[in-house]
Amino acid sequence: MIEMVVDSIRVSLMNYQRVVMLKEKTTDRYLPIWIGAAEADAIAVKLQGVSVPRPMTHDLMQSIVDVLGASVNSVVVSDLRDDTFFAKIILNMDGGQMEVDSRPSDAIAMAVRVEAPIYAEDIVLEKAGIVLDKETGKPVGEPKDIDRVAGKPVSEEEMKKMSAFYDFINTLDMEDFDKRKS
Repeated sequence: MIEMVVDSIRVSLMNYQRVVMLKEKTTDRYLPIWIGAAEADAIAVKLQGVSVPRPMTHDLMQSIVDVLGASVNSVVVSDLRDDTFFAKIILNMDGGQMEVDSRPSDAIAMAVRVEAPIYAEDIVLEKAGIVLDKETGKPVGEPKDIDRVAGKPVSEEEMKKMSAFYDFINTLDMEDFDKRKS
């Protein structure tokens, strides 16, 4: 597992889809994950320190975890299958740990609220991690310059799916967004 930080939340000008950009803590590799508008707002509100008059859904989740005597240990972006990211919220409870299945956006929203570390499994970064050109903000290289992930051949079907992913990333307008570094 590799520790990540929330680099920014960006919007595609073509379809207004939100993307949370996770960045490896020690390198310049990014993991873009499509998220919903509400989840993007939930993450951004906390990162920007905006006060809301009533608790948001993720604040409620945090309160429930607290009331149950648990705490969020970390979150993990654990898998990428059929263009869908999967995550887990790792809770400390009763002297042990418990994994809760989650959408990555909800897990990240929880992590920023409690300042828990965010991790990504190596296989997820191998499949979807990108390096961005420092000047243009566009992905460097062709979609999946490698033909193997974790020692296994990448099928032509997977390559086609990933090319759509890179096409989407290339439509993001990186200049219009305030990038908040963690």
